[in-house]
Amino acid sequence: QVQLVESGGGLVQAGGSLRLSCAASGRTFSRGVMGWFRQAPGKEREFVAAMYWSGGSTRYADSVKGRFTISRDNAKNTVYLQMSSLKPEDTAVYFCAADSLSYHDIGYYTSPLPYNYWGQGTQVTVSS
Repeated sequence: QVQLVESGGGLVQAGGSLRLSCAASGRTFSRGVMGWFRQAPGKEREFVAAMYWSGGSTRYADSVKGRFTISRDNAKNTVYLQMSSLKPEDTAVYFCAADSLSYHDIGYYTSPLPYNYWGQGTQVTVSS
């Protein structure tokens, strides 16, 4: 059974940092894509960042570019989202997602549709 488990969320003041983790189990995604999305109350789920598990291209939403960094640890089968200079508008539930095989340009993965595995989400709250 494939599972994605997020952790690392919490309450932080504006300007602070958090690192989210997404531990994958049940399979590896060595030929796939990992992504982070977020959903604020009353809003649709939106793309945050994505990367090929094998390395290379990454993609970020304009709203987080320069502040967030996606990375992975092959040995731990874990993907990270390092978030810095956090703003109140970053408050949301953050989800990691995985597509087991990547046939498309990284830009294709800014949509939630290609992903076939999702975590349960972790709450990030940024106070002003």
